[in-house]
Amino acid sequence: MTYHEDLARIVDDIVAPQASRVDQEGAFPEKAVAELAAAGLLGLTVPAGLGGGGLGLAAAAGVVRRLSAACGSTAMVVTMHYAATAVLAATRREDALREIAWGRHLTTLAFSEAGSRSHFWSPVGTAVPEGGDVVLDARKSWVTSAHYADSYVWSSRPVAAGGPMSLWFVPAGRPGLSVARGFDGLGLRGNDSCAVTAEGVRVARTDLLGGDGAGLDIAMATALPWFLLLNASCGVGLMQAVTAATAEHLTGARLQHLDQSLARQLPSRTKLARMRIETDRTRALVAAAVAALEEGRADAGLLALEAKAAADESAAEVADTAMAACGGSAFRKELPVERRFRDSRAARVMAPTTDALLDFVGRALCGLPLLDA
Repeated sequence: MTYHEDLARIVDDIVAPQASRVDQEGAFPEKAVAELAAAGLLGLTVPAGLGGGGLGLAAAAGVVRRLSAACGSTAMVVTMHYAATAVLAATRREDALREIAWGRHLTTLAFSEAGSRSHFWSPVGTAVPEGGDVVLDARKSWVTSAHYADSYVWSSRPVAAGGPMSLWFVPAGRPGLSVARGFDGLGLRGNDSCAVTAEGVRVARTDLLGGDGAGLDIAMATALPWFLLLNASCGVGLMQAVTAATAEHLTGARLQHLDQSLARQLPSRTKLARMRIETDRTRALVAAAVAALEEGRADAGLLALEAKAAADESAAEVADTAMAACGGSAFRKELPVERRFRDSRAARVMAPTTDALLDFVGRALCGLPLLDA
């Protein structure tokens, strides 16, 4: 059985049937994640030499797009796992990668902080040498899978080197780590995005990922492109799902006094057409950006920035249009439009926010550095 077949089975049997409950209860999709791990899908991007699937960003994007069409929360958990796994692969953290390949490890990024908010590139959390170890102190915010991850790819200020950031492999459950109570938000309600606080958390110097002070370079070269394009792929999956749901509603609902379906109304068809065009246009941009990154093209970084910015806006626009096209029915939870409408709001505030991405794109076009010194 191919991973595509495994993915289809898990989505059809577990992810889709549980999506409403995950949303309504704010429940972490534990069963779905466990099945994805057991089927090797969480290890899909781990190098083959370490027991993983050996596949790249394009495969990961396809997985999260398919998951997002069924459940945005599950897709976001896997997005953050793949982005963190990419960092572990780039920094050769082989012990963790083998655990991921064997289906025994879920990881995630822990970049954003209460002190610097969405400016993930400027951590205020510290890493202080003490004996042979390093002590971490930080107030992380919006850590996906916070209660369920087995490890965090953690950012801090450097121990001694210049530069704004170092990265660490931090196993969950270390003394001094505490996770805030469960996430209760507008959308993506099952992704367990919670604050994680480190107070005197000891890690080994060998838990440093890359060199001291090299964290921003690693984040910009690896974590950021993977996060941007997987997040954008989530947006495409959402748009595809909400467009399909709208088409189903328009063809199934009837105006009895005219003996016509809503699909016979020109305004409804026009809205649906605009949704499909925006979905296809965004999917093409995301696919082009993924291909550029995998080919190592010079424009890959710019396209990745563009792709998330475009998907952020397009997902919200398509969900808005779906609400208008479906009318009052869309406000009821029986129609799977209202959930997608709420989920579509999240991407624009995920760091880098849409405003930050537009600034980055503008800077790149003007030949300016993305970040001020």
